[in-house]
Amino acid sequence: MHLLAATPGALDTGAQPVDPRQTPADLVVLSAADSELALLSAARADMSDAPSLRLWSLQNLSHPLSVDLHLEQCAARSRLVVARILGGSGYWRYGLAQYSAALHAAGIPFVALPGDDKPDEELRALSTVSDADYAALWSCLVEGGLENARRFLLHARSMLHGTEVPPRAKPLLKAGPFWPGMGETDLAAIRDHWTPGAPVVPVVFYRALMQSGATAPVAHLVRALLRQGLNPLPVFVASLKDPLSRDTLAALFAEAPPSVILNATSFAVGTPETPGDNPLAGPQANAAPVLQVIFSGSSEEQWAEGTRGLSATDIAMNVALPELDGRLLSRAVSFKDEAHFDEATQCPIVTYAPKADRIRFVADLAAHWARLRHTPAPERKVALILANYPNKDGRLANGVGLDTPAATVHALTLLRDAGYAVTAPEDSDALMTRLLAGPTNWLADRKDKEGGERLPLASYRRWFDTLPWETKLQVTDRWGPPEQDPYLDGDAFALSVHRFGNAVVGLQPSRGYDIDPKATYHAPDLVPPHHYLAFYLWLREAFGTHALVHMGKHGNLEWLPGKAVALSADCWPEIALGPLPHLYPFIVNDPGEGTQAKRRAAAVILDHLTPPLTRAETYGPLRDLEVLLDELAQAQATDPRRADYLRREIVTLATAMGLSADAGLPENPAALDQASIQSLDAWLCDIKEAQIRDGLHIFGQSPGGEQERDLALALVRVPRRDGHGGDASLLRALASDMGLGFDPLDCDLGAPWTGPQPKGLWAMSLTEPWRTHGDTVERLEWLSRQLLDSPRDLDHRWPATRPVIEALHGEILPRLRGCGPAESQALLTALDGRAILPGPSGAPTRGRPDVLPTGRNFFSVDARALPTQAAWTLGRASAELLVERHLQDQGDYPRALLLTAWGTSNMRTGGDDIAQGLAL
Repeated sequence: MHLLAATPGALDTGAQPVDPRQTPADLVVLSAADSELALLSAARADMSDAPSLRLWSLQNLSHPLSVDLHLEQCAARSRLVVARILGGSGYWRYGLAQYSAALHAAGIPFVALPGDDKPDEELRALSTVSDADYAALWSCLVEGGLENARRFLLHARSMLHGTEVPPRAKPLLKAGPFWPGMGETDLAAIRDHWTPGAPVVPVVFYRALMQSGATAPVAHLVRALLRQGLNPLPVFVASLKDPLSRDTLAALFAEAPPSVILNATSFAVGTPETPGDNPLAGPQANAAPVLQVIFSGSSEEQWAEGTRGLSATDIAMNVALPELDGRLLSRAVSFKDEAHFDEATQCPIVTYAPKADRIRFVADLAAHWARLRHTPAPERKVALILANYPNKDGRLANGVGLDTPAATVHALTLLRDAGYAVTAPEDSDALMTRLLAGPTNWLADRKDKEGGERLPLASYRRWFDTLPWETKLQVTDRWGPPEQDPYLDGDAFALSVHRFGNAVVGLQPSRGYDIDPKATYHAPDLVPPHHYLAFYLWLREAFGTHALVHMGKHGNLEWLPGKAVALSADCWPEIALGPLPHLYPFIVNDPGEGTQAKRRAAAVILDHLTPPLTRAETYGPLRDLEVLLDELAQAQATDPRRADYLRREIVTLATAMGLSADAGLPENPAALDQASIQSLDAWLCDIKEAQIRDGLHIFGQSPGGEQERDLALALVRVPRRDGHGGDASLLRALASDMGLGFDPLDCDLGAPWTGPQPKGLWAMSLTEPWRTHGDTVERLEWLSRQLLDSPRDLDHRWPATRPVIEALHGEILPRLRGCGPAESQALLTALDGRAILPGPSGAPTRGRPDVLPTGRNFFSVDARALPTQAAWTLGRASAELLVERHLQDQGDYPRALLLTAWGTSNMRTGGDDIAQGLAL
């Protein structure tokens, strides 16, 4: 077996055996915390009379051979061994068993300490020192800090040599202000370093960094913020869930209201239902936006070499979970790197190493958010950017599910009415006329267009020359010099940007030219051309925009080459966008692609409602085909010759429409048997029952009239949450109360209807045929509309329907009507430089009314809550149908299945596929 050298700071170093090659000493300390080892190393170096010391990471003792080697070479020949176990004995079971047995047999004192401040009786039982010594050693490590680390070593020396016992551990506050070079301090002392009247920017970080003396990244952040003219307020906390830490933050924020907050703690605090539980959100935090700052657990080398950006652990702790609190992802500002090999302790010392250029970027981003907040509305400049995919004039201002031109006019009008110095086109037609009159991405007639804005080639060149040599080379190798860019008009780039006072509306540039725009829109390796960079340079420098708003799903900036998260200065989204505050109205049912913008372009999502939905129904030839089927059903019993004629007509019409294969029809009309007719009936019913878009959503406006009614009914068509009471399916509730004895959401729509035909459903029509299950479902849909259009008192004969109707009026409709106002307010709030509350994402018509009202900064998925109750109901039903189908087709139960669970799909549905897998 090969023995490997340990990789300091890596999370998987114990997967292979490592030979520590340490010699015996007075004291051996084993810990999983690199910061604790670094602190003890620093304390020993600061003492002249410390015991000889060996330090080693438990991460390098995960392999049994590593344990045996270290025990034999070092621990079993030393005088005192201390192991600090985070997670209890199960974390290091083999090591504990071997060390405790060998050291006990050798008469060497062994101290097994918990890795936190919670007592562990099992670890205490394995220890062979007195209660007093155990408590003294443990308290020194629990409290942390350099002074307590020295006391830890002094106490160990007193145990070994009988010297004077040092004072007990000095308590470190659970939370409080900090300043570089001062350590714990107070707000009054910090104010001495501030500029009067400058924006306050708290830097919230873990108390553990104070305990371990690893505050260098915080100190660098403080200095970078000072250089930006900001007033940093560094605060250490035990946890954002700790009551004392929360009270401390609230008291400090009350005295020094923050404009922006930099947060370096992990995980999530609040929930969508209780955002007030988050001490960094709401009025107590002055509604300041929170920039998530990452102290990465990986090395800088690992970060720099890959495109992934962060490890899975970092992404979970510092990216995905913080998004649940609505934090904006900034950058990784420090990495765990081997600072040096400590010859005295024979241990590689790993600590957080600041990354200077990433710290500068985060400080710059904070400064831009503060500038946005403190600039009066009449002086603010805003850029509204419209997508153009693919790069044709017929696809200008396209956003998925969004009437982008109307939404843009609404946004400009909203800003004008809020006191911004902007003008607004009369309507969306006027906006589109102006955009088309100027230069667009369509090259064929671009030279003939007038209007728009221009960026001088000389200005572009001055900026381009400041980029790193390798970065410039990527562009020129792919696109040549800027003079060859076809979007250059003479001595300037002609930009698709139009002024409306202190606002501009621009068409996002194409990702290239002489390429397939569809194939390259998401290309991860296609660097942007010169005119693309010139567009964003003009917005930042020439126009001086305070905030940039990408209108609708989705643009292409977030798909430019670079790391997936924790971008570097060489990543193209950062090169193009810079540190601008970035707002992004985005459809609520596509969290996957919205998350791309959040993580790669620091976007604040302002989610918007999906388009209104309605029943597809049948029309034209499809309606003619449906009539023929109804006639055939009557003729088969009374007029065989007419039935033959109708079969020929059905096959002829279906063939002409290209439906024969889809509907499973025979080519010979004589072969059109009852099974084929039922199959065609079911196919047509599926078409009629399908929910389709009834127009597009306009950001800031809730649907009204029939669109509101149909969308509200679509929301209650399927079960929600647990599917009981008011959360039941309205169609199922009606079917139950009317004694129909079938499931309208899970039936063969083409099958003949032989059940009851209540008078209440005949009221839909006395002439329309009622032959199939699909006809019954259609009548239930009609009754649903009647109940919503004409509310009536439902008595005790409607026990299942009544709570659903009450929920429809009491919850669903208010949520739906609140979307437009909430979206408008979210845009104004974000442009005020204030935080937007987080919210869940997903398809509201898939049992997810919790995503309404929109206008929130959606997160992709709360992994703690998957699958949802509604998703479990649907997933289990899908699993049962799959097994039943396999049994029917194969005559046996399935033994192995391959289930593909797409991330974005499960985000939309709340985990339907995951639920199906669990049920199987």
